[in-house]
Amino acid sequence: MDKLSLVIRNTEEVVTKEELKSLMDSGRQPSAYVGYEPSGKIHMGHVLTVNKLLDLQEAGFKITVLLANVHAYLNEKGTMDEVEKIAEYNKRCFIALGLDEKNTNFVMGSSYQLDSQYMLDVLKLARSTTLNRARRSMDEVSRDAENPKVSQMIYPLMQALDIAHLGVDVAVGGIDQRKIHMLAREALPELGYKAPVCIHTPILLGLDGKKMSSSKGNYISVDDSPEDMKKKMKLAFCPEGEAKDNPVLALFRYHIMPRYPEIVIRRPEKYGGDLHYKSFEALETDFIKKAVHPMDLKSSGADYMNKILEPVRRLMAVKKSSIAVDYETKYE
Repeated sequence: MDKLSLVIRNTEEVVTKEELKSLMDSGRQPSAYVGYEPSGKIHMGHVLTVNKLLDLQEAGFKITVLLANVHAYLNEKGTMDEVEKIAEYNKRCFIALGLDEKNTNFVMGSSYQLDSQYMLDVLKLARSTTLNRARRSMDEVSRDAENPKVSQMIYPLMQALDIAHLGVDVAVGGIDQRKIHMLAREALPELGYKAPVCIHTPILLGLDGKKMSSSKGNYISVDDSPEDMKKKMKLAFCPEGEAKDNPVLALFRYHIMPRYPEIVIRRPEKYGGDLHYKSFEALETDFIKKAVHPMDLKSSGADYMNKILEPVRRLMAVKKSSIAVDYETKYE
């Protein structure tokens, strides 16, 4: 797979592909970032953007991960002390998931977002952004979109300016970040900064086939036990022969097959024995043809997800620091 194909695989949208190609052909090392609110458990929805950072890292990009503690505070996710502790724990999880610590720049938001030039830029951007646009930009990620605080309207302005002050070429995020990224593309040049290329990943459905929600418990957390994984996968929505909005197939497409050049669907010999696949398309085709049974897909999916998450579990098994204890106390 060529580098451009690697970068754009499993994306919902790239704004724009022409700009991305030009950037990658420029002869200099391009850079990309994702910002994460340290606000709770890391689930496979978050890991979707981690996977894209791994693709970008493999393609030669310099990677920055913003541990957005100030954003989390503004979005009412905890006190500054709480979110900073969770940010450090999140950083360890991202490394365990495969991000190369030596080649990934982990930045705490408060290390630069309280500087005078940054805050002056926030005020400048506030002067040129309508309240309606700020609210529309924040609707997808706000905890209480019906009754937002002023702090939550500042959030999208800061996220746009993070791109400029981190000096990155590419902003990566879920498709729910699109409005904020479009604000950045339009507004940053007015302040003398370049417009970023934006790469958007899909939003995954929960294991029940409905919108992923922590209150429903329909997600896979990176610290789920092997037993929990098997239970969740066994109960997952996976209608036979149907690929559309199938959360189990989505795990193979976005999380499993990008990490393994070949996967094996284990089956008893009486049902035809094991099946081998080198591409998601081949697996999906066989599932639609009902050549792969949902229970075999679920069972093999649980095995692969357990392998992927094992490094995070080893991290959890280490003598628990105050960070891990605080994390579990607040979010378990």
